[in-house]
Amino acid sequence: MTEDNKRLDDTFAALANETRRAILARLVEGEASVNELAAPFDMSLPAVSRHIKVLERAGLITQGQRAQYRPCTLEPEPLKQIATWADQYRPIWEDRFDRMDSYLHDVQADKQQPNRKSSPKNEQ
Repeated sequence: MTEDNKRLDDTFAALANETRRAILARLVEGEASVNELAAPFDMSLPAVSRHIKVLERAGLITQGQRAQYRPCTLEPEPLKQIATWADQYRPIWEDRFDRMDSYLHDVQADKQQPNRKSSPKNEQ
């Protein structure tokens, strides 16, 4: 397994948990302490710390040290790597959405046409 694939695996594994995604969403607003990150969750501080360690191992956050204050900061590079990986599938999504859009336009056009009465030939 290449280093890039290992990094993607670690990032996806870290993002697989709702609590960790919520922690990242909070860090988008700016750095925060572990206590600040733990505040919205109904779990112990050690449990939140374990989630933070997973995010750190995946490279998604870093934890600094300023005296007693250890702020957590979002690291966007792993998210950029996921975006790059997912972007290779964009042509497939766009093609499918284009086909669905075309189909929906056809269905809508069929509904807007007045009801056609059968011709006298067909009524015999």
